[in-house]
Formats: sequence, structure tokens, C-alpha cells
Amino acid sequence: MAGDEGPGSSPPLRANRDFLIFLGVQTLSVAGDSFSAVALPLLVFHATGSVTQMGLVTALAGAAGIVAGMFAGMTADRLDRRRLLIACDAVRAVLYAVIPIVWLVSPQTWLIFVIVPLGAAIGMLFSVTYVTVVPALVAEGQVMKANSHLYGTYAVASLVGPALGGTVSALLGPAAAIGIDAATFAVSAAGLCLVRPRARTTPAPEPAGHGGARRGALDDFLAGARFLWRHPVLRTLTVLLSVLTFVTYGMSDVLIYHLKHDLEQPDTAAGYVLAAATAGTLAAALLAPALRRSLGFGPLWIGCYALGGVAVAGVGLAASVPAVAVLATVFLFCTGAAGISSMSLRQEVTPDALLGRVTSAFWTIHSALGPLGAGLLTWAASRHGVAAACLVAGFGCVTIAVAATLTPVRRPRPEGLGAEPG
Repeated sequence: MAGDEGPGSSPPLRANRDFLIFLGVQTLSVAGDSFSAVALPLLVFHATGSVTQMGLVTALAGAAGIVAGMFAGMTADRLDRRRLLIACDAVRAVLYAVIPIVWLVSPQTWLIFVIVPLGAAIGMLFSVTYVTVVPALVAEGQVMKANSHLYGTYAVASLVGPALGGTVSALLGPAAAIGIDAATFAVSAAGLCLVRPRARTTPAPEPAGHGGARRGALDDFLAGARFLWRHPVLRTLTVLLSVLTFVTYGMSDVLIYHLKHDLEQPDTAAGYVLAAATAGTLAAALLAPALRRSLGFGPLWIGCYALGGVAVAGVGLAASVPAVAVLATVFLFCTGAAGISSMSLRQEVTPDALLGRVTSAFWTIHSALGPLGAGLLTWAASRHGVAAACLVAGFGCVTIAVAATLTPVRRPRPEGLGAEPG
């Protein structure tokens, strides 16, 4: 059953050296990322005072990730995955270090619109590769538990990171907080040098024909997309998550705008709220395996997004910082529990040789509407108010959850389903 320990010949997670190193360095990197999650919107807000500009940066980052997703799966399935992870972290360390260095001389807002999308593109490549590496670090039956541990330690790091990020931004400026993120990428790259995933026995074949790199990338992307389409649950999840991403992609920007503009809070408040809200992610990491065992995949996923939609709708109506924090916590719990289950299901049902391309296709397709959604949500918040924007987004989440009850996603145990004949 998903989440159980693996065979007796495999070490438990607490004794798995490679997994523990991987867990440690990525947790540190997430702590640094949580600095940037607060600092980047604040940097844009300080420079422009516009939630629309904040949404534009988010949209550009999302668009860059989508483009990178076309190539990420092919790259992860063909190259050495460990070296690829190291290279991604090293490049992001250099990229994000540029912002505080330039800000020491003269702030250049345009630089954010260049570096953030580049970082997002490399981040997509890292994320796809990361998903493919986890099953190679643990036994087959430990995938769900490994994902839960990763989510849990990330949540612990994120409890501290946003609060410190907001404090550093208030004391030294947002650029300094971004510099800390750059340093964590460097440490992560060094730590990944010590990790040794199991060697793959079925590497991806080279594409047939002479279509060149462009045709190879397209063929590989379509190979992942075809697997998603042939699997009844993954096909439906991809469609439903595309709409969910569209309606919620800009929520972080809207939440920070609500705190800064509507509630007139200092920078530290945004950090504290995001830090407190990650308690929801921690709770999801602790409870997701047990909830999936007891409720089943479908009821858990559907229930999470129904409850999450109610929380989103309430954010815009919240008139105090504690209320915003509680609702954000509920939303992160819901997306965390649903996300752990969804990622684990893909890892369980996808052949290793195809896992990179399937992950890349899944994320690229369901993220495709995200940039447009972020732009529309932040525009709606500035034009019609945060309350109206959040109400529409929340209603969209609940509607998708209800629609999912009419699809194969409702199945409690979809792990045994295979892909339909092509």
C-alpha cells in the first residue's frame, strides 16, 4: 500500500543516507526560497506600488516555466539526473546573487523581470528532475512516505523562512533576503554532490528520425502527454488542475497586496502570515499518508479542493491579520495534502524511463493557464477589490471539486489502473 515501508532489504528512511542528505539540502534551499517568496513581491511593490506589476512578474515566471517544461522531461530522462540537479542549483545561485549585488550600486527594477523568469525556467527543470530522483532514492513502497517527509521538513523550514525573510526585508531591504536565497542554492548544489541515486536500468531511447532537437523535444513532450491521456485518472487530474491553477495562481500576490494595501500592514506581517500558514503544509505532510489510506485518493483530493476553495473565498473578507493567517493555513493544508497524493500517484503508475517526460507534460499542461490567471486575478483585485477576486477564485475551486465527483478521480484506489491502449 502507498506509504508503507519497502522490502526488508531496503533501509528505512531514517537510515537512508542518500535520502537524508537530499532531504537536508533541499530543506535548506526551501528555507531560502521562502525568503524570496516574501522579498520578490515586496521588491516589486516597493519599486512600483502596483499589484498588477507583482502579478506580471508572477505571470512571466509562470510562462517561462511552461516553455521550459517542453524540454525538462526530455532532459531529465536522457541526462544524469543528479548532475542536472547540481547544475540547476549552481546556476540559480549565480542568478539570484546578481540582484543584491546590483542593488548595492543602483536598483534596477527591469532586472527582476529578466532574472525571475530565468530562475523559474531553471526551477521547472529542477522540479521535474527532482520528482524523478525521489523514487531512485527510496524503496518502491516508500514513495508516499518520502514525499510526505519532504513536504514536512519543507514546511518546518518555511515556518521560519518567511518570518525571517520579512524581518530581513524590513531591516536590510528585500534585495538582501534574495541574496540569502542565492546562498542556499549554492549549499544545496554542494550537498547534492554527496547523493547517489540508484542507476537507471531503462534510460530513455533517442528519438527516431532526423528532426533535430526541436522535433526531439516535441516528440518527447508528446510521449509524456500521451501517457497522461491514456491513464484515466491522470488525464482527468491534468484537466482539472489546469483550471485550478488558472483561478489560484496569483493568490500569494493577492494575499500580500491585501495585507499591505487593505490592512495597511508592514513588511514583517507578510512574512509572519506566510510563515504561520506553512503550518498547514506541515499538517498535510504529517496526515496525508494516513488520510489517503483511510479515505482513498479520490475523496481526499476532492475534499481538499472543496475546503480550499472556501478558504480562498474567505481571504478577501478577512479583516485581521490572524484571520488571513488561519485561512491561508487551511488553503496550504488542502493543496499540500492533495499535491502529495497527486505526485505520489504519478510516481507509482509511471514507468521510470518515462517519468521525466510524464512529469514535464503534466506540469506544463496544467500550468499553461497559470500566467493568464495570475494576471487576471491581480488585475481583478486592483480593479474590483480583493474580496470580489477571492470570492470568484474560491467559487472556481469548489466548482472543480464538485465536477471531480463525476470523473474517475473519485476512485479511492486508482493505483492499480493502467494506461489505456494507445
